[in-house]
Amino acid sequence: MRPEGAALVTGSSRGLGAAIARALAGDGWPVGVNFSRDHEGASAVVAEIEDGGGRATLLQGDVSRPEDVERVFAELETRFGSVLTLINNAGVRADGLAPQLEDSQWEQVLAVNLSGAFRVTRRALKGMLRARYGRIVNVASVVGVRANPGQANYAASKAGLIGLTRTIAAEVARRGVTVNAVAPGFVNTELTAGIDAERFLAAVPARRAGTPQEVAACVRFLASEEASYVTGATLTVDGGLTA
Repeated sequence: MRPEGAALVTGSSRGLGAAIARALAGDGWPVGVNFSRDHEGASAVVAEIEDGGGRATLLQGDVSRPEDVERVFAELETRFGSVLTLINNAGVRADGLAPQLEDSQWEQVLAVNLSGAFRVTRRALKGMLRARYGRIVNVASVVGVRANPGQANYAASKAGLIGLTRTIAAEVARRGVTVNAVAPGFVNTELTAGIDAERFLAAVPARRAGTPQEVAACVRFLASEEASYVTGATLTVDGGLTA
């Protein structure tokens, strides 16, 4: 039986994060719906969860800012208790071929996608280790294991996230905390807007894009009690792209 606590989904105002927040609320978790700028979208997710009988709270904060991370946890812990499920979903893109990438584009993507996930994870582990229970799921990408020209910064951040997943999983496994990742392929969200879908999907055996709900179902399993012996794993959700 899991202890009482809350779930935090970073970057959950839309797309994958919103679908994941709704899925976890459906499993009975009080959910912290985190956003950086999209207040309207995050508010709609909270309202939808509450209209369905769940519990949720709105949490503004940029995961690349340490002070924001601490404030988000303080607000969520005050309302619902320790964070016992964490989904590191917040992510940004700033695409371009490596010779043309600016330092600012490199640093922004790494700051949110990798350093931000590390800081949020480090903070969440305090409560999880005390409770001897926790579920952390990092939203990586197939780009972290399969080249996609024009995304050197994004690929580096997601490959780093997979490495972070494995290492922290090994560090905390004895304390009842699991750490896993999902690596979506091409999924129809705002983050994939502007990508040449036809070129990308031609390499996908399923010949279609995925949906946020399909990724959320995988996250939901990894965050469940039934996944207690799964840790350090990366589950690809890509229609066979990396098969």
